[in-house]
This record gives sequence, C-alpha cells and structure tokens, in this order.
Amino acid sequence: MTKPNHGVVDGLRPQKIIIDTDPGIDDSITILMAFQSPGLEVLGLTTVFGNVATKDATRNALHLCEIAGYPDLPVSEGSPEPLKGGEPRIDDFFHGSDGLGNTFPPSPKGKKIGKSASEFLVDKITEHPGEVSILALGPLTNLALAIKRDSSVAKKVKKVVVLGGAFFATGNVNPAAEANIYGDPEAADIVFTCGADIVIVGINITTQVILTDSDLSELRASNGKHAKYLSNMCLFYRDWHVKSDGVHGIFLHDPVCFAALVQPELFTFRKGVVRVETQGICVGHTLMDQGLKKWNSSNPWTDHAPVSVAWTVDVPKVTQFVKELLMKP
Repeated sequence: MTKPNHGVVDGLRPQKIIIDTDPGIDDSITILMAFQSPGLEVLGLTTVFGNVATKDATRNALHLCEIAGYPDLPVSEGSPEPLKGGEPRIDDFFHGSDGLGNTFPPSPKGKKIGKSASEFLVDKITEHPGEVSILALGPLTNLALAIKRDSSVAKKVKKVVVLGGAFFATGNVNPAAEANIYGDPEAADIVFTCGADIVIVGINITTQVILTDSDLSELRASNGKHAKYLSNMCLFYRDWHVKSDGVHGIFLHDPVCFAALVQPELFTFRKGVVRVETQGICVGHTLMDQGLKKWNSSNPWTDHAPVSVAWTVDVPKVTQFVKELLMKP
C-alpha cells in the first residue's frame, strides 16, 4: 500500500517518489513533510546506514510511517555496509543513539518487506518507467546496487535528487568531504556517472537554510500535525549545532533537498560531470567539471553525462516552504 493518491492537484497527477533514507532527524523531518504533501505519491522507503546503522534506519522508517498514518507503506531494508565492505560510518553523535534525538519512541508494530532495497528500487522503477523519482538522503549504496542489478534503471528512473557533496566549499566530515558521499564514495561515483537525470544538492546550499531558535519556538507553538514530536526531536539536534557550528538553530539539509525535488524553481543549477575521489586524504570529495575549458585530452570527467548541481537557493522562500509543511495541521 502506498501513501494514498490525493488525485489530480493543480491539473497534475501526483509525482511518484521513493525515499532512500537513513533517519536521522532531518530525514525524519523530510519524510513527514513528504507525507504532508498532496502532490506526492510515496511508493515506499528504502533504508541505508549513515545517521544510524541500517537496521536502526529501518526501525525508524517503520516508526515514521506509523505515526504519519501509513503503517502499510513498504519499507525495504538496504545494505548494512558500503560497497567496499567494512564498518559503516555512523553519525549517532549528531542524531542521538536512536537517530531520533534520543527520544526513544516505542518499537514499531510494522515489519520491513522481504525485498532488499536495491530489488525494490529496480522493481518499482521498472513497473513505472519514466515516472518514479528517487529522493536520496543518505549514502548511495542502495542506488549503486540497483544500477549493478539492472543498469537500465538509469534510463527508466524519472529523476534522482541527491543530498550530498560540498561543491567548492568545506565538507562536514573533514575539509574535503561531506558525510553522505564519504560514507560510500564508490557508490556515489557509480550513481553520478550512470547516465540518469541526477540533481545534486550539496551542503554548500543546505547550510544556507536554517530553522533558527525563533523558528523552532514557532513550530512548537503551532498546530502542526507533527510539530510537538519534531520539536522534541530537534532539541538534541539544535544543541549539537550550537556546539559544532555555533549555529543557534538547525541546518535543514534533507528538507532543502526535498524542496529541490518539489520546488526546483527556488534554486538555480549548473550542469557538469561530477566525479568522486575514492582514495587518499580527499576520499569522498566531489569535483565538478564546470565546462570552463575545452580539454586537449581525455580525463576521468570526459565521456560521462553531466548532472545538475544546485548553485543558488532562495533562502526565504525555501524556509517558508519548510515551515508551512511542518506547521500544517
């Protein structure tokens, strides 16, 4: 069962999406925003490591579906480790040991489906060619595995909107790399060069959009369906931002990526081939060929399809978009 189809909205049929996620506080905000959006049909959630281990991401995804009123929405568990294997990098220091700001909600009653995330992605994209967009909010392991399973999904998927990278800006794992890409750089390089219609929203964009302490107080006082729940979750997240970044509020990483999917007119984009470093001290670094030079010989960027990279963002309008959805009764 998918999120109920709300019918034609403004003359348009709802957009089919799958959210690949590692919830995570800002993932949770985004998932609940998606459930509050009448122009979307959420086909399912696929889970991956990142903010928490994959099994915990699955638990949190099932929990979010239940509190949103969609307990039968398919939740498909993905890879527990990056493509090259080994222990995944987990950001529980940022999101709490439960990934939900140490709020420790009751265990969900629902269960994950039997299909793996990569199998679910391939099946749904194949079932609805040209109609399904992927909102990728964690490391890109599941998408890379889907491409390895069936390379034709790159041409069948409508769009892949990725939260990841730090374009011509400092990373948040180290000076070179952003967390999602650093979590599985090999997977990111596969996805970015697969030929799909890809939009990348880096933290150089998302860190411009902040819910301030005043905004968070406004959210708590609102009649939003999940306002109190999210406000409690964000207490941990906000305190980390103060300690880590000196920001009295929270960065809206995942919600901004969601906005780029459903409100792309609030952004500008540049096209270019993006490659990911998979070795050395700059592992996880995303570097875009901006097309400023005609190369005299081939290099690792030539002969690959360009992707769209978010370049500017209308901060007031994106902030208002997020607040309106979060405060929606």
